[in-house]
Amino acid sequence: VPIHKAGKASSTRIEYRALDSAANPYLAYSVILAAGLKGIEDGYELPPEAHDNLWSIDRTEARSSGLKQLPQDLRQALDLMEDSDLVATALGEHIFEWFLRNKRSEWELYQGKVTPFEIEHYLPVW
Repeated sequence: VPIHKAGKASSTRIEYRALDSAANPYLAYSVILAAGLKGIEDGYELPPEAHDNLWSIDRTEARSSGLKQLPQDLRQALDLMEDSDLVATALGEHIFEWFLRNKRSEWELYQGKVTPFEIEHYLPVW
């Protein structure tokens, strides 16, 4: 495992930890690569490094630091994806439409299920 040496240009690296282990790595990395290339081509400014423990700061601190919250569920993620020309271009229209259609169907099936938490906490009330 390479060791990162802070302050040394040759050891500069990027970490991306938002992927879920259930993600299709081919589709996910295609979109990440396309986003990175677009940022380079269009000269996007990088945000400042995050040195804080992001798990220990609250939402107000995160917002004031310019950090954006990731989608909280599949529906929110799909809504954002649907509005992304970059994702549509990276995946191609056919895969883009197929993916959205299938994941929306998956979300609807999931929403129709009653969880053990709901049974335990809400059934006694009725």
